This record gives sequence, structure tokens and C-alpha cells, in this order.
Amino acid sequence: MLPRGYVFSHKDRQSAHIFQQILPHTVSQQQRIEAHLNVTNYIGPPMNVPRLIPAYQWTPVAQPGVSFSPSDVKGGNRKRRRDNHSQNDLKRQCFGSPGPHNQPARDANFTSQPATGPGSSREMCHSNPSVPTCSSAVSKTGGCVPSLKEGSDQSAFHPSAVNDKLSQQILNLFHACEQQNDDLEKKEHCRAALQRDIQTIFPCAQVFLAGSSLNGFGSRSSDADLCLVIEEGMVNHRTDAVYVLSLVRKLFYTLSYIERPQLIRAKVPILKFRDRVSGVEFDLNFNNTVGIRNTFLLRTYAYVEKRVRPIILVIKKWASHHRINDASRGTLSSYTLVLMVLHYLQTLPEPVIPCLQMDYPECFNPKMDIHLVPSGPSNIPAFVSKNQSSLGDLLLGFLKYYATVFKWDKHVISVREAKTLPKTYCREWRDKFICVEEPFDRTNTARAVHEKVKFEAIKAEFTESYQVLQLRKDLNFILPLKNARPKR
Repeated sequence: MLPRGYVFSHKDRQSAHIFQQILPHTVSQQQRIEAHLNVTNYIGPPMNVPRLIPAYQWTPVAQPGVSFSPSDVKGGNRKRRRDNHSQNDLKRQCFGSPGPHNQPARDANFTSQPATGPGSSREMCHSNPSVPTCSSAVSKTGGCVPSLKEGSDQSAFHPSAVNDKLSQQILNLFHACEQQNDDLEKKEHCRAALQRDIQTIFPCAQVFLAGSSLNGFGSRSSDADLCLVIEEGMVNHRTDAVYVLSLVRKLFYTLSYIERPQLIRAKVPILKFRDRVSGVEFDLNFNNTVGIRNTFLLRTYAYVEKRVRPIILVIKKWASHHRINDASRGTLSSYTLVLMVLHYLQTLPEPVIPCLQMDYPECFNPKMDIHLVPSGPSNIPAFVSKNQSSLGDLLLGFLKYYATVFKWDKHVISVREAKTLPKTYCREWRDKFICVEEPFDRTNTARAVHEKVKFEAIKAEFTESYQVLQLRKDLNFILPLKNARPKR
């Protein structure tokens, strides 16, 4: 049965024939009819028939013919090359161009696999050895980004990075709060089960884990973001997304391991729910594939320089403590905060991190097939920075930059170009208090800050925290460590 409130159109007379071709033989006749109705009985313009998308996998696949030599490791003060390059430039040639008869290997997270049959349960997901989990991943070589199972090793810091009390406090808090492999496996188990169950109503659907769970900036208490992809492409979020997520919500009411499904009809609609088994809160969106792209851009930034992850985790904790890290309440989203930190680290006189989208444009091409996105940056080497500032100095410098240097009314933050852009009168930036460019679709990630009182409160927290930390040099004075550490 479909929701009573929808008006259906049966103008697409070819869809029945098409669905006979793409539906697996394991689907019953009733499920074929319902799947057909999901496409043809549709409010607004008919959705295109989804193409089959390979299953989400955790087992890395080697990329043939790609390597980096030691000379490719970039120095912090080296001038970026922005002119035209040949196709054989190995620094930029991350993978071969896909052709109709020469498809490159799928990535660690998006490997092609025969479609699984519908009707799977959470219990089957745990017991079935064919279901992909984090533990099936193996280590990859050649790049700075670790495999999903491998995790990260933050022990080998340069002595200058933790040579004072404030820096040691930052590092200790990071080690206490960073997401562990078992946290990620819990999220992956739920993702795999959801995909199998959602395929009972959308046989070609794939569910991808994204956001802080994968980008390297998650903590043990982080929620998980999921992206439901039926067909990659443009989506009318006021019709397509709400309609599809409404059907998924109806399904969730029948699943024993899902509780409290709630549809949020925002600019990017999401379905919020809780996994009863792990206790993790999830946000599911539909076809918002830019979130998958920026997840792997941020994951590369997270591991390209060892100081990035501790600094960002502590800044997110600081912002949450001061109640300026909640886009639903008109302040900064975590994604915006991460971009603000990356921008600061990029624009220091001696940059701490590079501009990945300018140095490796092919690895982060916004038009790249979504299944190749995770493999794009897999061989990018670590960045060797001449800036040896301590963690404490970088935190203090970040607060100072946004308290005293950055011109909120004149500048747009751009991680894509590693600089500030002039604030123009185009619709995206006009009358906006804070302007932070999304690296792929170039929208304003800080658009939630639309009230002057909230904007002034954000600026005030930067100013006050900078003044206090500069005087005290103790993290407890701006972020009580006792409250910031996860409760056991």
C-alpha cells in the first residue's frame, strides 16, 4: 500500500517493461508491482528509472598502474603549479579515465558486487559472512589516507607539536574522544542491514556512510550520516526526496532494530532515526551525493598532516560547549567549522596543509562517477610542512584569526582555492552574515546563521576565548576537560 495523500500519474507506459529487466528474479510478483508503482505512481515529474549501482563494499581494491615517487611529497613552501599539465603527470594522475570497455577498479567502499536479494533482516546481517563489514578491509600502501580497518596512528608527532601544556591537553583530549574502529563497525552493521531492507522496496538502492563517521573528524559520540542513492543525478528535494524518504519511513516502522523515525522537511530533507542495537543516531538523506564527495575530500585533509585531526576535534568540542555548533539553532554546523579550520591552516604564511583540489584536481573532480570518489585520493602522499607550530599555538592562532583578522562582512572562505574570495552581491552571499563556500557545489554552508544576534554571539565567543586562552594557556579555561571527555 502507498500513502493515501499522493496523487499518481500513469503516463510512463514503458516503465513496466523496463522494470521487468532490472528487477532481480528473487523479487516476488507483488514486489515487482510495488516497485513499478514507486516509479510510475509519483507526484510531480516521473523519476528516471534507476540504474543498477554496485553494492557498498569495505574491501579495498588495488588501483593498477598508479604510484607516487618520493619526489611527489610536497613541501610546505613550494609554489603550487596551476598551469596545464600533461596526462602523464603522475602527481595528478590518480586513476585512468573510465571508458565504455575499460572500467577502473572500484574503491574500498564502493566495489562492484552482484545485487543481494531483498528481505534481509538485522540478524542475517550479523551472521551472513557475505555482508561487508569494516573488519574485511586491508591496508593500502602509497598514500597518507589509511584504510578503514587500519585506523590512524597519531603517536608519531614531531616533538615541537606537543612541547607545552596546552598542546598536550589537546592531544590527550583527542585520544580520549576520537572515534574507534568498533564505533565505525557498529555504524557499518546498521548501514548494511538498512541497505538490504530498503532494497525490498527499491531493488537498485544503495546506502552509503558519509560525514564525520568516515571523514576522520568523528568522535565516539558522533551521529552517523547516511546517503540513500537510487540514481545519481539532480533531485528535486521538495518532491523526490520527501516522497522517497516517506516510503522509507513507512518501511522503518516495520523493522525491529529501528526506532523513532522522523522525517525532517528541510532544504535537504533527512530521515532521522535511532539504531536500537548500537544506540547510534542516524540521519538519512536521499541522493545528496555531494556529501559523499566532501567526505573523502575531508578524509584526505584529516590524514595529510597529523596535526589536523586533533585541532579540529578540540575546536568542535569548544564550539559545542559554547553552543555555537548547531545549524538547527542558527549557529555553525560541524561541517562549516571544519572548513573554517582548514581555511586557516591553508592560509598561514607557512601553510600547515596544501590545497588538495588545486594540487590534485583529477582526484577531486566534482563530475567524477560517485563510485570512483573514494579511490581518487587513495595515493596522495602526506604533506611536509615547514610550519612546525605546536597544537596549542595553532588553536590560539585559529581563535585569533577569526576574532581579529578575518573580515566577516567582506570575505568568503574558500578551501577549494585556499584563500578568501571577495563577497559579491550574488544571491548566495548577499545579506549573509557568514560565507563559507562548499568545495564542490559552491553553496554557502553557513547559511543557517541568518540572525544577527546569533552571528554576534559567534563572534563574541571567538573574541572572548582568544583573550582568555592567550592569557591562561590552559584549555580548561575555555573548554572544561572534565566535561569534554566521553563518559564511561
